[in-house]
Amino acid sequence: MTEQYILAFETSCDETSVAVLKNGQELLSNVIASQIESHKRFGGVVPEVASRHHVEVITACINEALAEAEITPSDLTAVAVTEGPGLVGALLVGVAAAKAFAWANHLPLVPVNHMAGHLWAARQVKPLDFPLMALLVSGGHTELVYVAAPGDYKIIGETRDDAVGEAYDKVGRVMNLTYPAGKEIDALAHQGQDVFNFPRAMMKHDDPALEFSFSGLKSAFINTVHNAEQKGQTLDKKDLSASFQAAVMDVLMAKTKTALQQFPVKMLVVAGGVAANHGLRERLAAEITDIDVVIPPLRLCGDNAGMIAYASVCEYNQGHLAGLDLNARPSLSFETLD
Repeated sequence: MTEQYILAFETSCDETSVAVLKNGQELLSNVIASQIESHKRFGGVVPEVASRHHVEVITACINEALAEAEITPSDLTAVAVTEGPGLVGALLVGVAAAKAFAWANHLPLVPVNHMAGHLWAARQVKPLDFPLMALLVSGGHTELVYVAAPGDYKIIGETRDDAVGEAYDKVGRVMNLTYPAGKEIDALAHQGQDVFNFPRAMMKHDDPALEFSFSGLKSAFINTVHNAEQKGQTLDKKDLSASFQAAVMDVLMAKTKTALQQFPVKMLVVAGGVAANHGLRERLAAEITDIDVVIPPLRLCGDNAGMIAYASVCEYNQGHLAGLDLNARPSLSFETLD
């Protein structure tokens, strides 16, 4: 059997990443150049800064990924790249680099949906079993996706406003925590109590069963903190974090359980940056015990090219290739189930 090597690129936000995947399952390298230090002082990602950083380091990432995998361009089978969703300037750097590399080395080009990448990162744990349900939770997305077969992604529920990760970063800013705030809020939450009883939105019996909303929770949190400040009071960050996280997890768990009741599946995949949250992992382990729950390892929860490589295998095998006219698609999304 001829061995398959795929070189993958991921530059959708503020990580420049290049990876090499062998035979659809062995990640030989997964180089990630993070920009967190550059964006910390702004309290969030600045698109123009992100794009410039990608340009500066992407060639070095390619060379390092190939060297770590101990292969040369002539060994490669295909080149994969995130085409969207994401920041348009950041995406364009990866797309341009992937196209140039594919053209120079006469390799087919495989476009990949970033969210499919998050989902397929679970492949490193075990082979995916279809049909499956995916809860994709990240800085820009919160969605439940029904996957009937490889490559067949249908959104059955998503957030109507803020994504979970976005809400974490915004409340973290109010508490003067370092960006990105998710990890610190998770740690503080384990030391506090849910004493503020923040709202759990879209949970009434007449609300859409699988839709999410976190804007009201974010606003309630901010108002609570600001009202206390105006009265000269200082609220316990541990209790604030515990109360916020409890509200988030109650909603995520309720919606996921409803989705599993409505759509019989063989596996639940929970992926995206927020899948690294220990509170979420604990709730999943305690409350969903009648189905196989698969969560990517921590190093593959955030943005990385390894997950894009895993997702690209499905696209490559199905002949979903792109030409050199491939462009960034910042608003790319899965289809919604009718």
